This record gives sequence, structure tokens and C-alpha cells, in this order.
Amino acid sequence: MRVAFGTFLGMPDPMAFLAGRSFIAPRFASSNVRGHAARIDGRLIGTNFATRWGSFGFFGPLTILPEYWDKGIAQQLLQATEKTFDRWGVRRAALFTFPHSTRHVGLYQKFGYWPTYLTALMVRTPDGAPSASKSGTLLSTLPRQQREAVISACARITHRIDRGLDLTEEIRAALKLRVGDVVLIYTRNTLDGFALCMNGPGSEGGERVCYIKFAAARSGPGAGDRFDRLLAACDAFALSRGAALEGGVSLAREDAFRRMRSHGWQVRAQGVAMLRPHVAGHNRPDAYVIDDWR
Repeated sequence: MRVAFGTFLGMPDPMAFLAGRSFIAPRFASSNVRGHAARIDGRLIGTNFATRWGSFGFFGPLTILPEYWDKGIAQQLLQATEKTFDRWGVRRAALFTFPHSTRHVGLYQKFGYWPTYLTALMVRTPDGAPSASKSGTLLSTLPRQQREAVISACARITHRIDRGLDLTEEIRAALKLRVGDVVLIYTRNTLDGFALCMNGPGSEGGERVCYIKFAAARSGPGAGDRFDRLLAACDAFALSRGAALEGGVSLAREDAFRRMRSHGWQVRAQGVAMLRPHVAGHNRPDAYVIDDWR
């Protein structure tokens, strides 16, 4: 993965791409992820990963060694990936790619994916000391018998945003592998929002980054204010780990993006979301969600 993306981006040392972060390894042990491999004479030359969040699926990173580019390998990997989505019976499938690359966008269009809004990859380095008043509850600190009830409450939040969207297996895998935790915010006994934060050795964020793989505030009246509180709780979590924050947000979620900017988040890069079928799903103005499908 590092060689492929680092080469495409023109980095002097391609292996420095996402150095210190394990973007691939945790996915092998996640029950909601399936890997697909391309080999020639036993040599691994390409991979693609399909991830299932309930009735929603996305793939990536799709990577091929540079010497095998433009030889049809990506199409073969995509054909295998599409069979996985068919077996899963996902209602919507998606990906994140480079908006400036006609080659990438054109390839995925052949498989029925349509480019939609840009996705902003955003970063923030919180400063100061963690605030107890703004800190959320960490799922890992709850008694084991209580965790499943909370995970079910997270699923109710996502289902309300988009029917069938479910992070249950992603959350379980993060806790089992100890590559992340879930920040929870409440009003009394009602779960108002959660953020799946990947951080620590062997995680997608590594030790210096708290990568918000997915976050959502409960929809309905007051959702924007709940999202603000969730952002503050993520700040407190990152400060407690001595880490910077990173996450992506679709620009279709206009108010969520503007609120992140007002909290000090800055756009580092941007990609484009591609969807099949071409429907909004949880990329809507009233959805207060952070994710980027990398």
C-alpha cells in the first residue's frame, strides 16, 4: 500500500506514506472486512478490501504494485470485490478516490459508481489540558455486560440516519484488537453521539494520530449542538493520548463541515465519494457524520 500510494503521490520515499500507521493489518482480523489478493506466480502484486457497515459497504484501499499498473489487475480485483458485496447483500456500495485522476474515476464508473460531493480530509491539533466537563465516556471503561447495550444504542443512531447503517462489527473489532476506542456522549441516560477513534500501536491512526474512522450525532432537533459536544469530547480524548485528530467529512454535510471548521479543524486534502446507486445515503445536509471510506 505504501509503495503504491507513495509512488502515485510522487513522494521521494514512497514507504514514508502513512508511516507509523497500520492501515491494513487490523482489517485482517475484522469480521466485517474481506481482503482480495492478486498474485502472479505466487507473488502478491495487489490487494483490495471490502468493508461492511450493515447494509452499506465500501472498498479500499485498492493497491497494486506500480510495475503492474495499467494491466487490468484493478478490474479483476474489483470483479472479486463486487461478488463479495453481492454475497453480503449490501444496499449501497461506495469508495473514496482522487478527484483529479480521470483514470481512477473512469475505472470506477465502469462498475456503476458515480462521483458525488468532495470529501474533506481534515486535521486538528487540540491544545490545553483535557476538560473533564467536555470529556465523553469511553466504551472500553464500561462493564462488559453493558457494552453490548451501548453498541446497540450506537446502531440505533446510525439506523435513524440511514436505514441499515450499522457499525456494530467495526466497533467490536476495534475493542477486540485494541486498536481504538469509542467516545460516547450522553444527555442523562440517552446516547447523543459516538466516535470510533483509532489510536495506538498497530492502529490506523498510529500513536500520534487519533483517526476518527466514524462518528455520528443523534439526528433530529438539536443534532448540530450534539455534534459540537461530540467534537469537544474527541478533543479531550486526543489530548489524553497526546495525539492530533484526523477525520473526513462529505461536503454534502454542509453544517457538519462548517461546525468542524469553527472548532479549529483544517482541510489537509480532499477526495471524492463515489456511490452505487447514485443516492445520498448518509451524505446529506441533515447528517452529522464523520467518515471518509479510506
